[in-house]
Parts: sequence; C-alpha cells; structure tokens
Amino acid sequence: MNLGIVCYPTYGGSGVIATELGQEMARRGHYVHFISCSIPQRLNSFQERVCFHEVEVPTYPLFQYPPYSLALATKIAEVAEYRKLELLHVHYAIPHATSAFLAREIPPPKKFKIITTLHGTDITVVGKNPSYLPVARLSMEQSDGITAVSHYLKETTIEKLGITKDIEVVPNFVDTENFRRKSVPPCPKRAKEKGEKVIIHISNFRPLKRLADVVEVFYLLQKAIPCQLLLVGDGPERAKIEQLCRQKGIISSVHFLGKQNAITQLLNNSDLMLLPSEIESFGLVALEAMACEVPVIATRVGGLPEVVIHGEVGFLCNVGDIQTMYDYSLQLLQNEPLRREMGSKGRKRVLDYFSLKSVVDRYEQYYFCILHKTKEEE
Repeated sequence: MNLGIVCYPTYGGSGVIATELGQEMARRGHYVHFISCSIPQRLNSFQERVCFHEVEVPTYPLFQYPPYSLALATKIAEVAEYRKLELLHVHYAIPHATSAFLAREIPPPKKFKIITTLHGTDITVVGKNPSYLPVARLSMEQSDGITAVSHYLKETTIEKLGITKDIEVVPNFVDTENFRRKSVPPCPKRAKEKGEKVIIHISNFRPLKRLADVVEVFYLLQKAIPCQLLLVGDGPERAKIEQLCRQKGIISSVHFLGKQNAITQLLNNSDLMLLPSEIESFGLVALEAMACEVPVIATRVGGLPEVVIHGEVGFLCNVGDIQTMYDYSLQLLQNEPLRREMGSKGRKRVLDYFSLKSVVDRYEQYYFCILHKTKEEE
C-alpha cells in the first residue's frame, strides 16, 4: 500500500500517534509518505519505506496569514500523483481533511481514499466554532472513513456537527517496548538522593490543562511529605505558572523542563502523574504513564474514564476539586504497596487494550476495509 499521512509536527498527541502509526506501517512493508510543514517530532531517524514531504508556504504581502491549507492541498495533490497514493490518512480535521478533499479535486483525477482521524480539539474547540463548522462537516462527510480516539469524541462529533457517516472508534496507543518500567539515570538527581517523591505533569500548557490546579495540589503535598514536581512541556500558561510557584514559595521544588523527548526517563523517575484537565478527548500522556507503571490522578471528563479506571489504575476527580486530588495523591504516595499495585494494573491495562501492535492491527484492517469499499457500498 502507498499510504500518505498528514499531521501536525508539533508537541502533541495527534502528531505522536500519526508518526508512530506510519513508522509501524512501514515496518509491515507499506510505503509511507508523511506530509507536513516540518518533520514530525518523533520522525527522528532514517527508516526504510518512509519519506517526508515538506509543505512550503509562500509569503506574500497581500496575505495577513500564510495560506497553509492551500499549500498543503497542492502538496498532497503532488505527492498523490507522483507517488501513486492509494490512501491518505489525515490527523485532525481542520484544516487537514479540508485540504485532502480539495487535493482530490485538483486535475488530473485522483482516486486515493481519505480517512480522517479526530483527536479532540479539532471537534471540541475548532470544529464547533461557527466560523469553521460548515467546512468541518463537509470535510468529514467527504472522507471515505472517519475514526475517533474515544467513544466520548465520537458521540460529541455526532452531537455537535451532526455527522451522518459511520465513525469507527480506534483508541490511541503506546509502544510498550519503549514505554515500560526500566532502569534509567536519576532525574531530578537531588530528589532521588534524598528519597523524595516525584510528581509529574505533561502537557502543552494551555488553560484547558489547568496547571494552576497541579501547583495547588503540589503546594499541599510538599507540606505533608518531601516531594518535587516535574512540569514537562511549554505553552501560553508557563509564565503565569512560574509566577504562581514563586508566590507560593515552592519554585525551588518545581522543575520547568520544557519540551522533552526523553519522556520514558522522566516517567521512570516519577511516582505519580497529575492530569487535572478541564477536557481531554483521550489523554495520551496518561496512557504513557500507565505503561511505565505510574498511577494517574485525573479528572472525570471526556475520554479519560475510558483510559483511567477509577480505583484500579489511579483515581478520577471532579474538575477543580483540589482537596480530593490532594487526598488521593497523598494516599498513593504514603502507601507504596498500593501505588505499586495500581502501577502494575495500569501496565496490564495498556498491554490488554492500548498496545501499538493491537491498535495498529485495527488501523490496518480499517485501511483495507476502506480501500475495498465499492461505489455501491458507499
């Protein structure tokens, strides 16, 4: 199969899933063409049957904003024609599905099928905006197949956009050979030397991630037990959160690590993950933590209850419930047998339902199902 994959290359779950999916498909003998504005973060080494095609966006004084969606459509059409694409898998509906639909209409005629995978904010934030909703709906209706990463997201898409096409739920996944409990260099070294507990949070530092809640929970925890906090990622909330840590006098125990590639090392040095998001369509970082046997305390929103089973692999709380998050955190950090038991059950859940092999098997089967659909079936 000649497979095209369109994704955002930046730090985020959709780009990670798209990249690892494409690399696994290449290992299975398919030819994979990544199309994006820059090389995806996890496409960091040469691999047979994998090719990257950069979208170049020309600047022109007439345009206040570079027309990326048009440049992307042109690049998709070019790759489809010269690399004989059979199927194009776009991750994130706006603008990728729109560009894919446009590319297929550019002469000469192209016969590639389009699959759109919905990851979350393309529906919950962007897609339901009145400025984009009609385009988002058209793009998905013109796709040959649609997948969503959670049942929550599928139901939200049907409700908010009125999509009539079938939506297949295919969850996110992790490479359980990479994300696992293993011996790694200590980080932060001081915490390990002193036997302090380490709490971790990973996100893109947007308001929806509620980083202030992470800080408030940690502020209470560090009063009760020796501990340190790792904040991994970057984004618009960083300066405000740094200031909050200074105001609370805990800045010396909080490590702002920025965007990191060595996520497995950080998780293997962590005792607990906090994920107090206002909304999460899936929660890939929770899955990565569970694969490394790190219990997760998260909010009972979106697709998180489909990932984190309350009382089994971690705990779920209401949004903004700092006290309950603190109580559960302290319980786990002071009860090592319970923490280890939940960590072990989290790893087993990932192996049973969210491993790279099993989920990519489902994607591969879905690809062939879409490719073999006849006009009558459509």
